[in-house]
Amino acid sequence: MIVLSKESMSIQVEQDVILFRNRTKELAVKIGMSLVNQTKLITAASELVRNMLKYAGGGKVTLEIISTPKTTGVRLTFQDEGPGIADLGLAMQDGYSTGKSLGLGLPGAKRLSNEFKIQSEPGKGTTVEIIRWKNG
Repeated sequence: MIVLSKESMSIQVEQDVILFRNRTKELAVKIGMSLVNQTKLITAASELVRNMLKYAGGGKVTLEIISTPKTTGVRLTFQDEGPGIADLGLAMQDGYSTGKSLGLGLPGAKRLSNEFKIQSEPGKGTTVEIIRWKNG
């Protein structure tokens, strides 16, 4: 896998979420991603960035355009130093929420992504990586 472009954004306030969503869309458009896949990427990204802001008070997102011999995609990596997730298995179940929401955040983001990885350690923070391929 080749990284064609890489940038980072700090997410500390609600306005950062809007700038991040706009930049994510720009990258998806740049690689010629279909409108359906753009929508899936931006929806997953919005959910994850809002979780980061709500539960961890912010963090950093790395935005990359990546390429393989077969396709191109957008990889987003969300990193925070928040409280972490005590039970990842439970957090990945539909309907589970600690924040009085519908509990569709993490499992919904996973369904909307072609690839999804999560690492979390209580007291140390959480890292979530998603990839949406142009043709995925």
